Amino acid sequence: MPLAFLSADRDAAATGQEAVPHPDPTQWRRPYRLGPWRVGIAAIALLIAAYMLISALIIAMAGTLAGTSVTVAIAALTILFSLRLLRMGIWVSTRGLRRVGLLTTRTLRWRDIARISTVQQPVRWLGLPRGVQGQAVQIDLRQGEPLATLLTDHSLDFLGRQDLFERAADVLEAWAAENRG
Repeated sequence: MPLAFLSADRDAAATGQEAVPHPDPTQWRRPYRLGPWRVGIAAIALLIAAYMLISALIIAMAGTLAGTSVTVAIAALTILFSLRLLRMGIWVSTRGLRRVGLLTTRTLRWRDIARISTVQQPVRWLGLPRGVQGQAVQIDLRQGEPLATLLTDHSLDFLGRQDLFERAADVLEAWAAENRG
């Protein structure tokens, strides 16, 4: 007996199900997948937070409320850090381009963007101060100060994944060309 729910090659018409619709273009979405470095760092931070919560339980059983509350607060901050780390990156929709950082978020409307291009320049390796030669996606605004580099091929999402960086840069350029008009 075949297990149709486990196979991707089944016929949708035979099962009576419809194909998955395209996602709504007005919703904010990331035009690339998270990189293994970003996911790994967030997973380690969540593991550390779990150990902190276990230690808070042990401290609470020992009877010191001050130590418990400090440990729970630090664990909560660690969890918030890891969740924000996973949220960081570039997001696009028909409304514009959004750059989510660790502490700040900046949204640009497509009409404010003059051009998105890929350039060769020194970039930061994994966001650290060490610089290496690489590629970066850069955007030129119609007015105002130049925007900092959006993506680099040596960032947490694209280190060692050059083909995915090029695909993400192409997708960003396509979104800009489609929605700028």
